[in-house]
This record gives sequence, structure tokens and C-alpha cells, in this order.
Amino acid sequence: MTMFENTYVVNVMADDRPGIVASVTGAFAELNGNVEACSQTVVEGYFTLITVVSFPEPIQPAELAQRVKSAGGDTFLDVHARKYEPTSFSGGQETEQFVLTAFGSDTPGVLHRFAEYLSGRDINIIDFYSDIQGENLVLIAQLEVPSRWDIPVLQADLREVAEPIGFTVRLQHENIFVATNQLRLSRTGISEDITVTGGMND
Repeated sequence: MTMFENTYVVNVMADDRPGIVASVTGAFAELNGNVEACSQTVVEGYFTLITVVSFPEPIQPAELAQRVKSAGGDTFLDVHARKYEPTSFSGGQETEQFVLTAFGSDTPGVLHRFAEYLSGRDINIIDFYSDIQGENLVLIAQLEVPSRWDIPVLQADLREVAEPIGFTVRLQHENIFVATNQLRLSRTGISEDITVTGGMND
């Protein structure tokens, strides 16, 4: 349920600099818009933002995109807007959220190898992060796993996917992942909680 009836999805990409979020949300505020959900990250110097925003009055997506672009001033904003339509990839089946973590030597095709396995089992990737640390590629994916799957079988299958390319992989229920990382923080004297929600990069 959104605050207003007229709801849109807005994607923004730009060369990163301070103030982009302020510019974009300023354009929304001028139209009395309410940000319903958003996820923002910076990848190799490129800013990306996806938002769901609702307005009290309808506006053409092209006009909305232009309003956001204009708010960027001297910074070029690549903006796309479309009407929001509720959607779900669950197909009516029950799902649970899990977190997949994997690391190993970077090599072409690694991401496809894991993504293809998950796709073949109707496992939806709802958030994904990868980073190269030294010679290793680190992957973290938040997944919607259909309840019909036997998790130990999936874990064994993923090990078979990972071992030929020298990767270590772990599949954990989201609650266990969060609890484990909270424990690690407490042991190091850091009090902040780690929470995995709809956007791990928020």
C-alpha cells in the first residue's frame, strides 16, 4: 500500500558525486511525492538508485524523468521512469529468504555459473553484491527459495557447482545469517546491528 495512488518506479544512474540523492528527492518533494522504497549503491564510481515513489496527482513518466534530470543541475543524470505495477515472481508458491555467500579466485563466468543454477530451481535473487578483494571474488546474494526445496540438498548442489572453480560457498537462512553477523560484531566490540532487508545495499 502506497501513500498516494499515482505510483512510479524511477531509476537513476550518474557519475558519482555528493548530493545526487538530495537532488533526486528534491525533485520528488517539489511534486509532493513520497518515497515508498529505494535502494542505492555506488559501483566503481557509478551511482545507481532505484526508487518507488507515489504522488497525489498523476504525472506522465517522461515528464517525471525530465523533472528529475533537471534537478541534477550540472551533473548528467540518466533517468528512466515508468508506472508502478505490483509484481511478484513467487508464482503463488511459499518462499523463505536465504543468503548465499561465496568466494574464490575471480574468473570469467563465475556469476553466470551460480545464477544459472539458482534460476533452474526457481530461486529468485532479490539482492546481489560482488566485490574483488585482492585476487578473490566475493559474492553475497539474498534469495527467495521456494519452500518445497530441501535445503541440505541445495547446499550440497551448490558445493558441487563451486568446487570445480575453486570457490567456497555457504547457503544460510536469513535469520541465521543476521544472528551470526551480530555475534561477530559483538565479539569485536562493535555494537551496531546488521540487518538484511529488501535491499542489502541500502
